[in-house]
Amino acid sequence: MDKSFELEIVSPVKTVFQGEVTSVTVPGTLGSFQVLKNHAPLVSTFEIGFIKIRKDTEIMEYATGGGIFEVKKNKAVILAESVETREEIDISRANLSKSRAEQILKMMDAEVQDKEAAKIALQRAINRIKLADKK
Repeated sequence: MDKSFELEIVSPVKTVFQGEVTSVTVPGTLGSFQVLKNHAPLVSTFEIGFIKIRKDTEIMEYATGGGIFEVKKNKAVILAESVETREEIDISRANLSKSRAEQILKMMDAEVQDKEAAKIALQRAINRIKLADKK
């Protein structure tokens, strides 16, 4: 029995993935969730984390900065703010972003707006570093 469904991952820059998969796991706002074939219709936001795709025995992972996820009639679409494979991550740039964000967060007189942006930048940098460090 065929257990696959269509998945498309799109970022503002390009279509990152398009094809048949057996499952996709997305970093939901209240925790990761997985979608399989014949999933009920769904529209949801998702957070910074990893998108994990299973295609039979092959597993692919992407670092993402969040976005919107829709499932309808065995087609799933991920509209991601940012999405990168392990190979696309510039680890030195991610470490630099992490350091800059940590410095901003340490400054007591930084604007609240700057601190919020720094928190998000820090989360994204840590997420990229985690994926890049996976073996």
